[in-house]
Amino acid sequence: MISQHKRDNNWHFDDGGTFVLENPHRTSYLYFPLVNEAGMMSAITPLLHGDVKTGQNTFLTPPVSVEDLHNSRSARNFWVFVDGVGPWSAAGNSAPQMAHRFVDDGAEQVTLEAGFLWHKVTRDGPQVGLRAEITNFVPAGGDQVELMKVTLTNVTGRPLTITPTAAIPLYGRSADNLRDHRHVTSLLHRIHTHTHGVLVRPTLSFDERGHQPNSVTYGALGFEADGTPPVGFFPIVEEFIGEGGCLEWPEAVVKSLPASFPAGQACEGFEAIGALRFADSALEPGEARSYVVVMAVMEDGVDAGELAQTYGSEAQFDSWFQRNRAHWQRKLETLAFHTADARFNLWMKWVGVQPILRRLFGNSFLPYHDYGRGGRGWRDLWQDSLVLLMMEPEGVGELLWNYYAGVRIDGSNATIIGARPGEFKADRNNIPRVWMDHGTWPFLTTQLYVDQSGDLGFLLQEQTYFKDPFVNRAREIDEAWQPEQGTCLRTRAGEAYRGTILEHMLVQHLTSFFNVGQHNNIRLEGADWNDGLDMAARRGESVALTAFYASNLQQLGQLVLDLEALGTAEVELAAELMVLLDTLTGPVDYDSVRARQERLADYFAACQHTIAGTKARVSLRDLSQDLAAKASWLYAHIRTREWIRNREGFAWFNGYYDDDGERVEGDHPNGVRMTLTGQVFTLMGGVATDEQAREIVRAADRYLFDPEVGGYRLNTDFGDVLLNLGRCFGFAFGHKENGAMFSHMAVMYAYGLYRRGFVQEGYRVLDSVFQHAQDFSRSRMYPGIPEYVNSMGRGMYTYLTGSASWYLLTMLTQVFGVRGLRGDLVLAPKLVRAQFDEAGEASVVTLFAGKRLNVVYHNPAHLDYGEYQIGEIRIDDDPVPFRRQANSAILPRSEIAALADRQTHRVDVTLVELRIR
Repeated sequence: MISQHKRDNNWHFDDGGTFVLENPHRTSYLYFPLVNEAGMMSAITPLLHGDVKTGQNTFLTPPVSVEDLHNSRSARNFWVFVDGVGPWSAAGNSAPQMAHRFVDDGAEQVTLEAGFLWHKVTRDGPQVGLRAEITNFVPAGGDQVELMKVTLTNVTGRPLTITPTAAIPLYGRSADNLRDHRHVTSLLHRIHTHTHGVLVRPTLSFDERGHQPNSVTYGALGFEADGTPPVGFFPIVEEFIGEGGCLEWPEAVVKSLPASFPAGQACEGFEAIGALRFADSALEPGEARSYVVVMAVMEDGVDAGELAQTYGSEAQFDSWFQRNRAHWQRKLETLAFHTADARFNLWMKWVGVQPILRRLFGNSFLPYHDYGRGGRGWRDLWQDSLVLLMMEPEGVGELLWNYYAGVRIDGSNATIIGARPGEFKADRNNIPRVWMDHGTWPFLTTQLYVDQSGDLGFLLQEQTYFKDPFVNRAREIDEAWQPEQGTCLRTRAGEAYRGTILEHMLVQHLTSFFNVGQHNNIRLEGADWNDGLDMAARRGESVALTAFYASNLQQLGQLVLDLEALGTAEVELAAELMVLLDTLTGPVDYDSVRARQERLADYFAACQHTIAGTKARVSLRDLSQDLAAKASWLYAHIRTREWIRNREGFAWFNGYYDDDGERVEGDHPNGVRMTLTGQVFTLMGGVATDEQAREIVRAADRYLFDPEVGGYRLNTDFGDVLLNLGRCFGFAFGHKENGAMFSHMAVMYAYGLYRRGFVQEGYRVLDSVFQHAQDFSRSRMYPGIPEYVNSMGRGMYTYLTGSASWYLLTMLTQVFGVRGLRGDLVLAPKLVRAQFDEAGEASVVTLFAGKRLNVVYHNPAHLDYGEYQIGEIRIDDDPVPFRRQANSAILPRSEIAALADRQTHRVDVTLVELRIR
């Protein structure tokens, strides 16, 4: 049941997460994703704009960027000609309706209702006597289709005679052709009228792959509620709109012309449209009539007739609709939060959808995400897997194992990720790009996997390495490499080389450790986490991500020792790698930039084309000590050499050096320069001392916090276009990577604060992001977390952002403190008083050790963080022993794994007053 809250300028939730928004068409840039695992990807707006596609080269409707949502006339549409009244668009896409959009005369009232993952718009058109309800979704299953049902209701006291016409533009080709041979590629179209609709099958495909025979048919099929087909069709755009007409005032509808094509006809060489004319119908007062439209992308072997049998009636639509809702509900029920704020709890469900969407859409194919050509980046593979470990852990180990095949022996990695797990391709158009942070994320995700699963043996599994012509971190070309060799690193004997997952992580971190610039920090190369810092490849350095590598090296050293639990004291590593384990083979003076660079050059020279294939045995304890020595040097270096204090007395870490070798942050003639990134990674990994951490918080509050944009900006206004640092400084300040509230880094800042015990400060960060995003009057976005907030407060680049993964990770593992530790369950809540409900409870549903747990924290005294500790734990009402460690409780994995298989196990955790002895 829809919430009956007072209607204001905001969306409202029902109890399950469905949200309702009145008059959404009066807000620009809104869109909603529809998608399935089969590869159908759609975006839809309150006016049914957006697009439908399965990939870069297979767009069913014309591709759109975000500005096209209000500039283009090409949209899903459903026309009704009412006898004696005239034409009306049930979707709101007619010229007269557009003219009245800003007139608050009550002529049309529009309500949006959307859930997981379906979209419904109800439009009252009193001027024509009709109410239209249009529901769209992409069904879970193996078909690449989007379904739309239109229900028309007579809301007058008199009979109405209507003539309905569905109108779906059929673009049917690559997004490249929108500006490249748009007309010429229409000449490839072979258009056929099917019994139920219009089909377009181009003869060829013109795109970056060259001229290739086409194997895809695009179609729009229509049905009355009982499956009755349309009575005719207008398959050609220019004929449908008429001379001087347009898609918002087409002659065929305005003049109620008879359909120009019956079923079974063909035409060639024109822009196509799925304009489906249904039979005239008489509606009595209060009577409703429904129509179903199927938008389909059909690869060879998929038959339009079979799709008609599967989806072609109202009963079938409704059945698929219920199945689809159940499908998404199952996906999302594995992680759910309960706090004192019911709106926040339901908002978190939409945050939980976002990592799934990013896995299915990649970083493309939604209107703001009009860059790229599909797929995910390297960083995305690993960060999105963080949430998979929480929501869909089954099979994640195999996924991670596949991903490691993308690592090069020089420590860099493939940047073109294929559609299948473990599929990697050489860099597009032979333009390599190396992000210096890419080596950090696999370890972070792998460590979480080992902690959640206890699967230490995963580290000793073997995997291949990626090989292409780029070597020495893409600084040179391997002239001996030939494509027919494939993309696996080979030994001198020609065999595919395989090393352990541990070895892959060592390669990534050891090569980075020695890959330093003149200030002895790791070189920035093509960019780090901030892709916009892409113009300092020569002399730039990233102190921020050097800190991340430092903490990873320290934790990797600890993880190595844990392998002793498997009964092993040694591991085998590629012989070439030993030169980088310098404390074991010949010490390097870490204070000497040249010495470190020369040692890396020695390693590169040993593995440019192939490697020997021989392995050295290394003691786990020796290996751990080498990694600890490197981490310790980095910690001391950053703490002393990169800690800055400005004239106002504030102190923080410098995060970068530019391409002139100059320090970026601190006092400057244009004002104070500070980045949030430089503080996040020093906090997260413990590089910052406790005192430095307190100073960081103080400086960030002074220079970066801005409540008007939802929290902490990514940087202060540097005041220049910094061609010696990155393109982001060409962006206007307050937008995207230049000083916006960039959710990803802001949430990681919260994660770091929680990790370091700054709980109230971390809560403030998370809450400020939520408060801004949920305030529609400011953020102008549907529920969820945006990539960033612009200078006007609008949430930008919605849905496909890694910040959603980090928000969920922070809430589960830090705020609620539910996480693994080498397979055991840790409970270490960091909830503040405001997060407990009136009964003093806060809870989270999550998966652990194959069991679904509902962890309920009881705080009857309403104590704040720092005032409580865990007093008792009961599972399904039975008290269980636990090991106390600081303010956490540790339960052996065996206790959880031994629980009986059932839907949910309740874990009650009683919090009592902390008494410091």
